Amino acid sequence: ADKTHRYWLVTFVGYTINLLAVPAMTLAGNWQVAALFIFAERIGRAIRKPTVEAMLSYSTGKLGKGWVYALNSALDETGATIGPLLMALALYQKASYRTSYGLLLISSLLALVALVAARLVFPLPSRLEHGGGHTASGKGFTPTFWLSMVAAACFGAGLMSFEFLSFHLGSRGTMTGQWIPLGLAISTGVGVGVRLVLGRLYDRVGLPVILGAIFVASFFSPLVFFGGFAAALAGLLLWGLGYVIQDTLFKALVAGMLPEGRRNFAFGLFYTGYGVGWLVGSVASGLLYEHSITAVVIFSVVVQLCSIPLFVIAQQSGRRSKSSN
Repeated sequence: ADKTHRYWLVTFVGYTINLLAVPAMTLAGNWQVAALFIFAERIGRAIRKPTVEAMLSYSTGKLGKGWVYALNSALDETGATIGPLLMALALYQKASYRTSYGLLLISSLLALVALVAARLVFPLPSRLEHGGGHTASGKGFTPTFWLSMVAAACFGAGLMSFEFLSFHLGSRGTMTGQWIPLGLAISTGVGVGVRLVLGRLYDRVGLPVILGAIFVASFFSPLVFFGGFAAALAGLLLWGLGYVIQDTLFKALVAGMLPEGRRNFAFGLFYTGYGVGWLVGSVASGLLYEHSITAVVIFSVVVQLCSIPLFVIAQQSGRRSKSSN
């Protein structure tokens, strides 16, 4: 995207794959086909994510990094709240999972229509920067960037997927039936307001907002894995806070370290590092789960808390670099 400047083309390809793979789950007759659709959904998200974040970065000079990504993520999570609620309602009405997934085709098509409208209104995203501050540093990738990426990877390693959490909650009988998607909807719904608050706070306070949020969110796993229904629901709320951190605050953090002409690559690189941490953590959690749930919880809490000193070191490195210049 950086080389071709075909930002919208990349975005459309990614969104099309990302959005249509989910309702396509209605066609899955076995777990292998379902896995392919899950894989396709992740690939589509990976294609569109760096370019979308880079285009949004042009507006951060006027509106603030935290607020721009908080508002974007809040709108995203509003949909992510409505989706599970629709699934829960459909399951409550005795609909099959196949029918429930098919209903999501409506929202997927509406999202593509909204994307077309955005393309018509903002054909050149770089124009959003006119009249505001310049949002790229013009430098290459600094040690602060790399250290922040490693810190984010540590956090991602301990932030488990909802599929993993729902498997545990369902198999242990902590939550059943429609309560599992309802729990997800409650978590993401509360997260909408939290994103907006933390986004504003980040623009005023900076890194301490991220550090405080990480500390609180890291304790989601004891509640989910050791508690009853109420504790598990509270744990899902903290887990949702973790998603606020990685999908809002980390974006705002990266937006403050963008090298000129490589915005898309910067976001792609950062979230590749985050994804590697997520992958390693997911594999480790799955293997540990076979032997000890306590080990899963300890791993999750410790590895997420390890990201805090790394972020502090990254910030100190950036300050030393600025003072030396």
